[in-house]
Amino acid sequence: MAILKSLSASKLRAQLAPEKIPYRDSTEICPTHPAPPMQPRALHALELGLNIAKKEYNIFIVGEPQLGRTYLVQNFLAPRAAERATPPDWIYVFNFDDPDRPLALSLASGAARTFKNELASVVHRIRDEVPQRFAQDHYLRQKEKLVRQFQNSKEELILQMEEQAEYHGFSLSFDEQGNVNLFPVVDGKVLNSGEVDKLESGMRQKLRSEGDQTLDAMLGLLRQINSREQELRDAERNLERELLEQVLVEVLDPFVEQFIDHERLHVFLSSLRQDLLENLDQLKPREAGAVQMGGPEAAASNEGFFDRYTVNLFVDNSKLSGAPIIVEDNPTFFNLLGCIEREAEWGALFTDFTLLKSGALHRANGGFLILHIEDILQHPQAWEGLLRALRSMQIRIEDPGDHHETIRTKTIVPEPIALNVKVILVGTDEAYDMLLAYDDRFPKLFKIKGQIQDTVVRDEDSILKYVHSLGRMIREDDLLPFDRNALAWLVDFASRLAEDQKKLSLRLPIVREVMIEASAMGMMHGAVMVDKGILEEAWKAKNYRSNLYEEEFLSEYDRQLIKVATSGSAVGQANGLSVTFLGDYELGLPHQISCSVGVGHGGVIDLEREAELGGPIHTKGMMILKSYLLKLFAQNKPVVINASLCFEQSYAHVDGDSASGAELAALISALSGCPNNLALAFTGAVSQSGAIMAVGGVTYKVEGFFEVCRRRGLTGNQGVIIPEDNVVHLMLKQEVVQAVEEGRFHIYPVCCIEEALEILTGLPAGRRLKNGSFSAGSLYRHVDDRLKELEELATRDVTTRKTRRSSPKTAVADSSGIEARVRILR
Repeated sequence: MAILKSLSASKLRAQLAPEKIPYRDSTEICPTHPAPPMQPRALHALELGLNIAKKEYNIFIVGEPQLGRTYLVQNFLAPRAAERATPPDWIYVFNFDDPDRPLALSLASGAARTFKNELASVVHRIRDEVPQRFAQDHYLRQKEKLVRQFQNSKEELILQMEEQAEYHGFSLSFDEQGNVNLFPVVDGKVLNSGEVDKLESGMRQKLRSEGDQTLDAMLGLLRQINSREQELRDAERNLERELLEQVLVEVLDPFVEQFIDHERLHVFLSSLRQDLLENLDQLKPREAGAVQMGGPEAAASNEGFFDRYTVNLFVDNSKLSGAPIIVEDNPTFFNLLGCIEREAEWGALFTDFTLLKSGALHRANGGFLILHIEDILQHPQAWEGLLRALRSMQIRIEDPGDHHETIRTKTIVPEPIALNVKVILVGTDEAYDMLLAYDDRFPKLFKIKGQIQDTVVRDEDSILKYVHSLGRMIREDDLLPFDRNALAWLVDFASRLAEDQKKLSLRLPIVREVMIEASAMGMMHGAVMVDKGILEEAWKAKNYRSNLYEEEFLSEYDRQLIKVATSGSAVGQANGLSVTFLGDYELGLPHQISCSVGVGHGGVIDLEREAELGGPIHTKGMMILKSYLLKLFAQNKPVVINASLCFEQSYAHVDGDSASGAELAALISALSGCPNNLALAFTGAVSQSGAIMAVGGVTYKVEGFFEVCRRRGLTGNQGVIIPEDNVVHLMLKQEVVQAVEEGRFHIYPVCCIEEALEILTGLPAGRRLKNGSFSAGSLYRHVDDRLKELEELATRDVTTRKTRRSSPKTAVADSSGIEARVRILR
C-alpha cells in the first residue's frame, strides 16, 4: 500500500506577492492608458457590429449577471459614439393639408429648439402687431373712406328708389333688418297697413298690384345695393389682407427665408403663412361685447387655435456631442416606442400633435440603444414593436391597443420617422437560446453574438490588467487609495471567486462591492488608505451579515443534533460533503452517509431516489457506483446483494454526483466489515473505472468540514479527501491554510477510489489475482469474500424455498367427524 501524503500549505491557495505589483498604491495607476477589458469575444462582436451598417446586424451580448455586462458595453461605445456625428433633432408640426397626420421634420442638432423658440416669437409678434395695425389711423382712414364711398353710393341708389316709389304713388322705407317697405300715398297721406285694410277691396287690389310693379322696377337698384355691400366687404377684406401681408412680410418672411434650403421646412412655413392669411379673423381684435357673449369657451377656443403654429420638440440632441447611447431600464411599449397622450376637454378625450412623446428608440436614433432582454420580454408588445421597427427601419407611434381592437377611437396618425440605430441586447445564454428556438425573426435581426466569459487565465499580463481595472473602479467610485498589499489581496480574492488558482474571476461588480465597503470601513477607522487588514475585515463583515443560517447549522452540529462524527471510526459510514446556496451566500456542510447490507436480490437501493428526494444527476451517480461494483466483483460470480444507501438527516432535495465516492466508500465498508475513519470527509465523483473526478465547490466543502472540526477541537487527525484534479481549485481561507501548515488539519488528493479507501480504512485496497480473487488481507478481499458469502446464503435460501415449494403438504380438516386429506402445491 503506497503512503499518500497530504497537501502542503503552499498548494492550498494562490497567493500573489505584493512586490509583483508595479505600483506602491492605487494612486500610481495611470488613468490615461487604461487596460482593455478582458472580454475578447464580446469586444470583437461589438467592434464588428459597429462596422456593419446593415439593419440585420444588431448585437446580442451573452453572459451571466454580475459580470459588468452593461458597463462593458457602455464603456466600449462611449469613445466610439463621441467620434460619430451628432444625429439631427426631430420635431412634429401641424399638417395643414391633413390635420390628423402630423408631419415629422428633422433639423440639425440643436437647431430644433432654436426654431421652436423663434417661430413662437414670430407668431407672438404677429398676434401683437396685427391688432395694433388695425387700430392705426392710416388703416382706419382707409376703412372709413371705403365705408363713406359705399354710403354715398347707397344713398344715391336709395334716392333713385324713393323717386320711383313716389312716381308710382308710394312711400319707401327700410326696417332694421334692411328690408324694403312700400306704403301707398292717397290724397297726400301715407297709409299704414291698418288703414289700407279699411279701403275697398278693389282699391286694395289695385294698390297691391301697383306696389308689386314698383318693387319689380326697383329690384335692379336693390341688387346694386347688395353688390355695393359685397364690394365693400371685399374691399375691407382686401384691406385687412394687405395689412396682414405687410405684417407677414416684415415679421414672418425674413424668418422663412432662413430655411429656404430645407425643402420640407420651407413648405411647412409657406403653408403656415397661407393659413394665417386664410384665418385673418383669428388675428383681428375682438370687441369686448363679443368676448363677453362668447364666454370663457370662446376665449379658450381662440387661444387653442394658435396651437397649430407651435412646434413639438420631439427629440432634442442639442446637448449631445456625438451619437447618443441610451440605456432603457424599463422598456414598456410607451417608454420604448413613444406614445400619443390625451387630455380631457369638456368631458371628452382630446389629442393633437403637441401631445406626442418620444420613446427610447427615438432618442437613440442615430446612435445606440442598450436593452436587457429579460426586461423587454416582460413587455411582449414592446418586443413586437421593436422587431417591427428594426425590420421596417421606421419608428411609428401607435397605441398598443390598435393591434387588437376591432373598433378604434378617433386619433391621429403621426408620420413615421426613419430609423438608424444599433440595438445591443444584453442577456443570458438561456434567453438567447429561447429566442433562437421560438422567434424566427430574432436571428434575422440580431446576427452578431458576443459571449462574456466568467474568468480569465491568471498570468502576469492578466494580473496587470486586473490591477488597472481595480484602479479605475477606485477612481470612478471616489474610494480611498488602496496600498500594494490590498491590491494583491484583491487579485487573490478574484481567484477565490473563480474557485481556481490559475484563473481570475471577472465578476468585477462583486469585487467592487467589497472595495466600496472596505473604503467606507477605512473612513470609519480614520484611515487614509485601505490596507490588507481593512479588506479582510470588510470581507468578514460582509460574510457575517449573511451567515445567520450557517451559524444555526453549525450550532446544531455542535449540539450533536445533526449527527456527523469528526473522530473515531464506524462500519458502513462515511462523511460526505455538499454545497448549499442561501441566496448569494455559498456554504459547505458535512453529511453522514450510511449503508446497510443484507442477504437478498434487491441490489443497491438509493433511498433518496425512493423517497423522491434525489435528482437525476445523483441517480446517475448511484448507477455508476453500481456499475463499478459489478465491474470489480462480478467477473467470476453474480453479485447478489441487498444494500441501501442514504444521507442521514437529509430532508431536502439532493442532486449532484459529488458524493458518489463517499457513498461507495460507505458501501465497501459495509460489505467488508472494515470501519471508515470518521475524522475524514470525502468528496469526489466516481467513474465506472474507479477514477475520482473533479467536483464543484471544493473550497467551500473543505472550509465547511474544517469549521465543524474547529468548533469541536482540531485533533491533528482530521481532514478532507478531494479529487486530485480539484487541487488547483482550492482557494482556502488563511485559517485553514495555517491549520494545515501546523499539521492540525490535512487535505488528501486522490485520483482513484482505491487511494481514498486506503486512507479511510488504513488497509490496502488489494489487487486482482489470476484466480479472480484479490490479494490476502486486502480490503477488496474482504468484500469479495463477503459477496461470496452473501451469494451462497442467497442461493441456499432459494434452494430451500424451492425444495419447500416442491414437497407436498397435508392439510387436515375435520368436518362432521370425517377426516379429509388434501394435497396442496404452492
